[in-house]
Amino acid sequence: MCGIVGYVGDKQAQEVVVEGLRRLEYRGYDSAGIALVEGGVVHTTKRAGKLANLDKALADEPLPESTTGLGHTRWATHGPPTDLNAHPHTDCTGRVALVHNGIIENFAQLRIALGGRGHTLTSDTDTEAVAHLLEEELGGGTDLAQAMRAVCRQLQGAFTLVAIDGDQPDVVVAARRNSPLVVGRGNGENFVASDVAAFISHTRDAIELGQDQVVTISRDDVVVTDYDGAPVDVREFHVDWDAAAAEKGGYAWFMLKEIDEQPQAVSDTLLGRYSPDGRLQLDEMRLSDDELREIDKVIIIACGTAFYAGLVAKYAIEHWTRIPCEVELASEFRYRDPVLSHGTLVVAISQSGETMDTLMAIRHARQQGSRVLAVCNTNGSTIPRESDAVIYTHAGPEVAVAGTKTFLAQIVACYLLGLYLAQVRGTKFGDEIAGIVGQLQQIPAAIQRVLAEAEPVRELARSLVDTRSVLFLGRHVGYPVALEGALKLKELAYIHAEGFAAGELKHGPIALIDHRVPVFVVVPPKGRDMLHDKVVSNIQEIRARGARTIVLAEDGDEDVVAYADELIRLPKVPTLLQPLVATVPLQIFACELADALGRDVDQPRNLAKSVTVE
Repeated sequence: MCGIVGYVGDKQAQEVVVEGLRRLEYRGYDSAGIALVEGGVVHTTKRAGKLANLDKALADEPLPESTTGLGHTRWATHGPPTDLNAHPHTDCTGRVALVHNGIIENFAQLRIALGGRGHTLTSDTDTEAVAHLLEEELGGGTDLAQAMRAVCRQLQGAFTLVAIDGDQPDVVVAARRNSPLVVGRGNGENFVASDVAAFISHTRDAIELGQDQVVTISRDDVVVTDYDGAPVDVREFHVDWDAAAAEKGGYAWFMLKEIDEQPQAVSDTLLGRYSPDGRLQLDEMRLSDDELREIDKVIIIACGTAFYAGLVAKYAIEHWTRIPCEVELASEFRYRDPVLSHGTLVVAISQSGETMDTLMAIRHARQQGSRVLAVCNTNGSTIPRESDAVIYTHAGPEVAVAGTKTFLAQIVACYLLGLYLAQVRGTKFGDEIAGIVGQLQQIPAAIQRVLAEAEPVRELARSLVDTRSVLFLGRHVGYPVALEGALKLKELAYIHAEGFAAGELKHGPIALIDHRVPVFVVVPPKGRDMLHDKVVSNIQEIRARGARTIVLAEDGDEDVVAYADELIRLPKVPTLLQPLVATVPLQIFACELADALGRDVDQPRNLAKSVTVE
């Protein structure tokens, strides 16, 4: 969850590192700190709270000029967010500075042992123990890379570690296990970071780091080994977006910018998937057609917003392929001893590609012999690397903690998977697949229309600033849309919100209805069997009990008009594609209400963008 930057080059390290931290603050904003090496001495400054607190401290007491340094933004796990617990952490001598993302599971035993050997640990963190272990290894005459390898062999858990040594002022050493770390390769400078966004303004050339690897960067070299010191092969890649994509571009919030980028995100995720000869082609489909024909069950695993994308995808995959499809929370998956086989395709959805619950779930699935396909927005991340196939969502960088454009891109990627399976297995004719692809290609324009007509949604949000509970109802693919709408409101506005399947209303949730409760209702298109009429009946039921009904219905649906206190019109699209337009007003509503309440829309309290610990 934490943001990490390390730098060696010819620029002022403080400027490079703080700039990188600013781009990574979405990963953690409980505290921040940096360390620089100058004249054989490690200098550190760290502060609790947002990065602005660190900026002020550095302005009040500038650090010496240096071309080697590291920095950290923290999402607290061990110990509260205080100056003392902020990273970097140092050893007894002050020779080493270390930052860390993840959890050291055996830290308690390590702290006790270190105390017994005369070390004094002053913070509540698990991280500080590692700094003292490095001190011991360096005291034996080894260099920082050797010391890091020796220490990593003693650690249990998930971690990214980045360290500098006052006696080696021209190198930064980093290690990873089950936690994100990427190298940026520049010209006369090199970087390590938990996300390419940290160095994107300097270089777009990057190197993937594998599991249990240590990297040493200097100005002109990058050396990667395993924990035993043996050289390893690495994969280099080029980032296909630039620094401007990670800037606000005049918007008050990154989330507003990213909501407006959704037509492009959907368009780019579709781009190049359909060949001139009329067949779907996916980026890294390393599973053969014969392997895909053996699939007899699909299980989608994900967390949070990605889980709701999976719930939408289930309807399409089963409808188009006739393969049973389950959707599970990745955090629960392996603990219930799921029934898996070689015929099971596990689809892991993760924006970052580093979500720890999802990563451990796919490892469990592979141990059981199942095939794994990743849907991911981050090139070079761990989940795609450990999967049998990947569909990348080309949504570009998403900085706001609450996912928006990646949610729609994930749904589109899952639709492409469903159509690809239908193509391989022959459950859809080529012209049918072409027709659905054509419908998907019309969606960006439909989303653009929703965005252009969103001002009444913003006005509605501002009028409900005193509301303390909001309910969301939907059926079929509208049900996950309702869940996602409620999640966004909880994340951003910190008020009670729940999403329900509309058919469950009379089985309990209707007890929550009174005149104070606004209820959003996602109405299915009129052609969807009897569901449309049933949802209209639900609207009448809740309105009869005094609720304020806020109805999302497609153009031309006049049946809802008499029962809607507020009516949000949606472009007419096929039923399975409706979530791609119906979600957008709910995102805008949550963002606007949170802003009206004075919330930090991009960095909600207690949340971080990537959950890299279990």
